Amino acid sequence: MITKLHQVIRSFLVDKSNEKASQGTKNISINSSKNYRRQLRKIWIFTLPSIFLSSILATGVIIGLRQTGYLQFLELVAYDQMLRLRSVNTSDSRLLVVEVNEEDIKQQKQWPLSDEVIAKALDQLQRYDPKLIALDIYRDIPHPPGTESLKKALEKDNIVVVKQLPMGDEPGVNAPKNIPKNRVGFSDLPIDLDNVVRRSLLYIESPSGKIKEYSFALQTVLNYLRNEGNSSFQVSPNFLQINSQKFPRLQYNAGGYVLPESEASGWQNLIKYRSKKISETISLTDVLQGDLEQKLIENKIVLIGVTAHSGKDTFPTPYSAKETENFEMAGVEIHGQIISELLGTILEGKKTFWFLPEGVEWVWIGLWSLLGGVVVWRSQRLWILGGNVIIVVAVLWGLCFFLFTQSGWVPFIPPLLAFLLSGTSVLAYKTVYKTYHDPLTGLANRRSLERKLQQLNYKSINQQPELVAVIFIDVDRFKSINDGLGHQAGDYLLIAMSQLLQEHLNSSEPLGRVGGDEFAIWLKPVKDKQEVVRFAKKLQQALSQPLFWQGHEIYITVTVGISFEETGDNFHGPELLRYADIAMHRAKELNSSRPQIFEPGMDTQAIQRWHLETDLRLGLQQKEFQLYYQPIISLKTGRIAGFEALVRWNSKTRGFVSPGAFIPVAEETGLIVRLGEWILTEACRQIREWHERFPRNPALIMSVNLSGRQFSEPNLVKQIKTILDSAGIEGDRLKLEITESMMMNNVEEAITLLNGLKELGLRLSIDDFGTGYSSLSYLHRFPVDTLKVDKSFVERMEDVKDSDKYISIVQTIISLGHNLNLDVIAEGIETEGQMKVLEFLDCEYGQGYLFSRPLSSENAEALLAKENYLNYG
Repeated sequence: MITKLHQVIRSFLVDKSNEKASQGTKNISINSSKNYRRQLRKIWIFTLPSIFLSSILATGVIIGLRQTGYLQFLELVAYDQMLRLRSVNTSDSRLLVVEVNEEDIKQQKQWPLSDEVIAKALDQLQRYDPKLIALDIYRDIPHPPGTESLKKALEKDNIVVVKQLPMGDEPGVNAPKNIPKNRVGFSDLPIDLDNVVRRSLLYIESPSGKIKEYSFALQTVLNYLRNEGNSSFQVSPNFLQINSQKFPRLQYNAGGYVLPESEASGWQNLIKYRSKKISETISLTDVLQGDLEQKLIENKIVLIGVTAHSGKDTFPTPYSAKETENFEMAGVEIHGQIISELLGTILEGKKTFWFLPEGVEWVWIGLWSLLGGVVVWRSQRLWILGGNVIIVVAVLWGLCFFLFTQSGWVPFIPPLLAFLLSGTSVLAYKTVYKTYHDPLTGLANRRSLERKLQQLNYKSINQQPELVAVIFIDVDRFKSINDGLGHQAGDYLLIAMSQLLQEHLNSSEPLGRVGGDEFAIWLKPVKDKQEVVRFAKKLQQALSQPLFWQGHEIYITVTVGISFEETGDNFHGPELLRYADIAMHRAKELNSSRPQIFEPGMDTQAIQRWHLETDLRLGLQQKEFQLYYQPIISLKTGRIAGFEALVRWNSKTRGFVSPGAFIPVAEETGLIVRLGEWILTEACRQIREWHERFPRNPALIMSVNLSGRQFSEPNLVKQIKTILDSAGIEGDRLKLEITESMMMNNVEEAITLLNGLKELGLRLSIDDFGTGYSSLSYLHRFPVDTLKVDKSFVERMEDVKDSDKYISIVQTIISLGHNLNLDVIAEGIETEGQMKVLEFLDCEYGQGYLFSRPLSSENAEALLAKENYLNYG
C-alpha cells in the first residue's frame, strides 16, 4: 500500500518544474569561483587608475606641505607623545644633580651666588671622590668674597665648567681664564619653533678648522672617558665619532624636522630623553651642610646647576605638554639627559636616533596614500569604512611607535594625512561611481542607463528618427536563492548573468543592472521588432542553463519585458525603461515564459495597481475590512464543525474588491502582515463569542489562512500567543492553514516554527495539499493535524473523461492522511455527487457552495442558531 501511495503521489503531486530542472543538469555550466573572481578582478582593475591617481595627488600635496614646514608642528606633537610613552621611570645611576633651588637662594641671600659658596660646595663634593664635577653655572666675572678659593677649587682636573658662545650682538659668557680649554664646554640648546628643546648642539667648527668648540655635555663625557683611560674623538662631515661609536649629524629634513639649514648648523643630535627625572637630586644646602653619604657621590658625574625659575635657566621639553605646573626642565637637567644618552651609546651600545632618507620617506608616504585609496574602495559600508580607518590609523601609529622604541623617528603625520586625503578623494570618486554604476557587476545602474537612453535622442537630433528597444530581464525566485544558499551565491548568480549577457552583446555599453535582480538592455537602431523578440528569447534560453555554486546546481528562469519607441521630440528614455519594466511585470502576472511587449494601456494597469496599493493602506487605517465565515461540515454527522475565516474588503471608494485582486498586492507590499494580524484577532474574538453562545462538544474550530509573509515573521509565535490571551480562548480552538510551499522553503526552520505553534495548543492544517512540491520524507515530520484536499481535485471527480484519475488522487490523499493519523478536509464541494464520493472515501470534513457560501458574522450566527434549535430545540 505504501509503495502504491508513493507512486501515485510522485505521479500527481510532484512539481513538474522540478522534474524539468533535474533533466537539464547536462546543460552548460559555469565555474562559480572562477567567474566570481574574474568579475571582481575586472571591477577592481577598472578602479585602479582612480586609486593610483588619487594616491599620487595626495602624496604630492602632503610632500609639498611637509617640505614647506606646514606639517612640522603636528609631527612634533606626535613625536613628543611617542617619547612620553617610550620613557622609562628610571634614573641614570652615573649621575647626580646638585640643584640650586629657590630655597637655596633665599638662604644665601645673594644672587648670583658668591665665589665662596661655590668654592665651598666644590670642596665638599671633592671629599666624597666624585668621578667628575660639571659646573653648569656661569663664572665669567668674580663674585667676592672667596674669589681665590674658587680659583683654587677649579684647578682640580676633574671639573668641567660651562660657557656661553657669542650670539649675534651678544658677546657671550666666558669661563674662568685659569681653566684649560679641554675642561670648558659651551651651553647651546637649540629651541624649536614651538619653544621646545628636542635637540642638542654637540660640536661646532669654523670653515677653516681653526676654531673648534665642544658643548658642555660633550666635554663632560670626554673628560669622564679620559678619566676612565679610554677616550678618542673624531669629527667627519656627517657624524661625530667617540671611541667606536658614531653619532650621525642631524640634517635639516630628518624625521619630522623641516628646518632652515642655518638651524641645522654644527653637529647636532636629537636628545633621547630617558625619563623626566634623569638622576637623583640634592640641594646646594645639603652639600654645604656636608652630611652626605659616600655612595651618593663616589665615582659619579655631579652636575651643579640652577633649577630655580628665578634663575631663568629652564626650558619646555616634550614632557611639558602633559604638565600643569613646573612644566619646564632646568638646563642642568637637560644637560644630564644629553650626557646620559652619550654615555649609554658609547659604553652600553644603545642606539642613537636614526631617520629614513628623504626619498624613502616619500615612498613611505606614498604607500600609505595608496593604502587609503584601497581601503576606502574595498569598504562597502560606512561602519566597515570607519572600522577599517580606525584599524589602519592604529596600525600606522603602532608601527611608528615600535620603530620609535627602536630609536627610529619615522614620520607619522604625513602618511596619516596622505592616507586620509587619498581615501577622501577615492570616497568622492566612489560616490560618483556608485551614482552611475552597480558596484557588484560594474554595469551601468538605472540612473546611468536612463541618461544613456536620453543621450541617444540628443545624438539623433539632426538625423532621421530611429527605433529604440529596451529589454527588461528579471530573475524569477531570486530571493529563494539568497535565502537558501546565501547572499554570496546570489551575488555570484548576478555576476554570472552579467557576463553571459555581455558575451551575447559583445559589450557592456548597452547593458545595465537596474534593480536587485533586474537587468536592462537598450538596442539601437532596431529594424525589425520580431528580431528583438527572437534575441530576447535567445537570452532567456542562455540564462536558463544551470549554474554551479560550491557543488550546488542553481536553476533559474527569467521573465522578459520589451518596449519600443522612436527617437524624436516625444522620446523620453526613462519612460521607455519604465514601459519595459511594466511589460515584464505583465508577463509575470500572466505567468508567461514568452517575452511580453509593452502595449498602450499596460501603464494604466500599473497606475491602477499603485492606486490599489494606496487604497489598501488607507483601507487598513480606516478599518474597511471584515471577515466572512464559510462553514466546515462534518460529512459523518452533517453538523457544522467549524468555520474558515475569509477576509473581504468593501472599500469606500471602490466598493467590493475581490480577494484575488488585493491579496497578491498585500503579499507583495508586506501589508499582509498587518492585515493577517487583524484577521487572527477578529477571528479569535468571534469564535470566543460563539463558544459562549453556542456551547457544544466538540467545540467549534476557527480556521485562518496564514500567508507566506506571516509565516516568515520572527515573532509569529509570540504574536499569536498575545492574540489568544487577549481573546481569552484556548489554542485548540484555532486552526492555522499553511501551504506546502511555505514549509518547503526551509524545512528545518519550518519544523521549529510549527513546533512552537503546537506548544500553544494550535491545530495546524496543510492547505491545498497536492498542488505544491512537498516530499513524503518530510511530511511525517511536520506536526500537523489536517490535510486539506485542493478543490481542483474535488471538482474534477465528476469529470467525464478523467474522473477515475482524480478520484484516485483524492483517495490517495485521504489514505495518506489517515496513515499519518491526520483528518482530511475536502474543499470546493459543489454537488451531491462529489459529497457522496468523499463520504465513500471516508473523508471526515468538507466545505463548499453545496453547504454554504462564505457568510457575514450575522448570517453565520443565524445558521448556528438554526442548527442549535434543530438539534436541541
